[in-house]
Amino acid sequence: MGRVNKLTVLAVISTGLLGMSSNTFAMQRTHTITNDDFFGIGNMGNVQLSPNGKQAIWLESRWDKELDKAQKDLWLVDTKSRNTKRLTFTNESESSPQWSPDGEYVYYLGKQTQEDKKAPYNGKSQVFRLTTASGESVPMTKEVEGVNAFQLSQDGKALYFLGNKTTTDKDIWASMRTTHSTPKYGHGKVTTNPLYKLDLAHYQQSLILDDNKVVWEFSVNDDASKIARITTTDNELVNLEGWSDIEVFDTKTASNKVLSDSAWRDNAPSPYGWLLGLDWRDNNQQLAFRIDFDGHPGKLFVATPKNDNVIEVARSGDITLNSGDIKWRPNSNEICYRGADHARVKLFCSEIDDNKQGDTRTVVQGDLVIGSYSFSQDGKKLAFSHNSLEHFGDLFIADAVSKKAKYKRITNINPQVDSWILPQISIAKWTAPDGTQVEGILDLPAGYKKGDGPLPLIVQIHGGPTSATPYALQHRSYGRSTFTANGWALLSPNYRGSTGYGDKFLTDLVGKEHDIEVADIMAGVDHLIEQGIVDGDKMAVMGWSNGGYLTNAIISTTNRFKAASSGAGVFDQRLQWMLEDTPGHVVNFMEGLPWEKPEAYTHGSSLTHADKIKTPTLIHIGENDQRVPVGHAQGLYRALKHYLNVPVELVVYPNEGHGLSKYQHRAAKMDWDKKWFEHYVLGKAAE
Repeated sequence: MGRVNKLTVLAVISTGLLGMSSNTFAMQRTHTITNDDFFGIGNMGNVQLSPNGKQAIWLESRWDKELDKAQKDLWLVDTKSRNTKRLTFTNESESSPQWSPDGEYVYYLGKQTQEDKKAPYNGKSQVFRLTTASGESVPMTKEVEGVNAFQLSQDGKALYFLGNKTTTDKDIWASMRTTHSTPKYGHGKVTTNPLYKLDLAHYQQSLILDDNKVVWEFSVNDDASKIARITTTDNELVNLEGWSDIEVFDTKTASNKVLSDSAWRDNAPSPYGWLLGLDWRDNNQQLAFRIDFDGHPGKLFVATPKNDNVIEVARSGDITLNSGDIKWRPNSNEICYRGADHARVKLFCSEIDDNKQGDTRTVVQGDLVIGSYSFSQDGKKLAFSHNSLEHFGDLFIADAVSKKAKYKRITNINPQVDSWILPQISIAKWTAPDGTQVEGILDLPAGYKKGDGPLPLIVQIHGGPTSATPYALQHRSYGRSTFTANGWALLSPNYRGSTGYGDKFLTDLVGKEHDIEVADIMAGVDHLIEQGIVDGDKMAVMGWSNGGYLTNAIISTTNRFKAASSGAGVFDQRLQWMLEDTPGHVVNFMEGLPWEKPEAYTHGSSLTHADKIKTPTLIHIGENDQRVPVGHAQGLYRALKHYLNVPVELVVYPNEGHGLSKYQHRAAKMDWDKKWFEHYVLGKAAE
């Protein structure tokens, strides 16, 4: 590995909180963060500002030990008094909250079950309406197979929703599949999504469109003349990445139009892109939407279906588009979107006039990691969630129009954090062997000074890889916070392929997995050692998903780490292409199919280099993981246990997918990592 000439550690620790109420006071920080603290954290999402901007709602997710899962409930806050109240109390997570135009009601998707199990109380998702004044909630739909998604009309008089309908293929083998119905088949049945309209004045329901399409997302324009949909012909996820369409249905003529996809398919860096994020402008003519690619920068488009005009919204600087929650700011010509920018996530708005892009502005300045966001009905107020260096996600209010908009914090949903002894969080910069500057988030124990001597290190690697670790406080079951509380340094590198560092930085990884990003990470490790911050003889590496893949790559490249925790990590690229639910990911990074690029698949697989692994490795995997199937973990375990005689433990979590959804499984994962690292790196007893 090449060594760099300079390491810059920018300690930009927030010392105050802008806009908190006058009765807020600084608590003494006396609590040492533990694994158990993870389960007390509330996470904020789906922030929705009321039409008049005087209230806001959000979904708050918290772990429930009795239910053995995380549970989402609706909460409400008065933006002036900052008084909050919980709105829902079920054992099933609510989702997709939307305000009525008059602010009297909140509509959402929920599940409820009664003894007779008849719709709407059959445990299937239905649309419910909650009266904010009284808290009373009533079902608005009673679909036997449940509701997939919904949207309230602009005037609040109608509810549009997607139902679920099982459709059987009518090919030459249909009768055979019916005759022998016990086996499971690769295809033959599809759950399609007919579109309905519920008249809220008379509670009469009508079918708008049923063309046997799978609908992943839909959007109705303000005058209800057009309905956009993202469609495929099958439920299998592979169809969404490259075989999905955007269709526009004209409700007046009952005609359907598929938008020409040349801009986001034929002229794209990869045909394997994910369409997402539909939103109509209030002129009822222009439709904004996104497409994301594994390994390549995502794009934002504005289409005018009437004349087939499509423009791509240009990004500035090193911004990478983040998520699909794009929104036209009401009463303006601006399309707004979140973008990753050097470990921050900011909100941008770009002017669109006459199918041409104008100025782009950053709506709120500062070191922000913005989650969800929403505008008031007049477009003048903005509500958003933000995760800082001193708190987890909380709700903030800002002026959406001012060029120097100040923001103020409205909630404190995790008051216990005010007493936590927080890590020192900074941005570390170093130079990779090829001269590229790389950054990462460095967490150090509270009170640590460079003269105190080197610390044991954990390298915690983010997934994706088309993602990035944010410049914010995090307490996750995949790393951060608890390790620094126990005296570790923790580096979260935003290696090549990460978002928010420019398009070239992102695409440099394509065709170079198991190589360039490993060099990036090890260069950062070397220079923390040179700075005297890290003890090079006491290091561990961990990650989940692509972080697990890179953990496997690192331990098959170097023996410098004393312990590893590989979570849901790819071990063989050919197996990954064969089994994962989004194979376009592999095709993009390998630059072709397995029979087209056999050398790339060989080099990019840790299986090829497994004989070099000497690091004691803890392996985590969900039994039903479709993204990184269990065979990868089993293969790594077999290699280490039966052929290479390397200390290894395989932990398979029953009935889990790519993420761990059970309370007990998250707890087990964190406890295993802590004990494994302490034993193999620090020499502590395993009891």
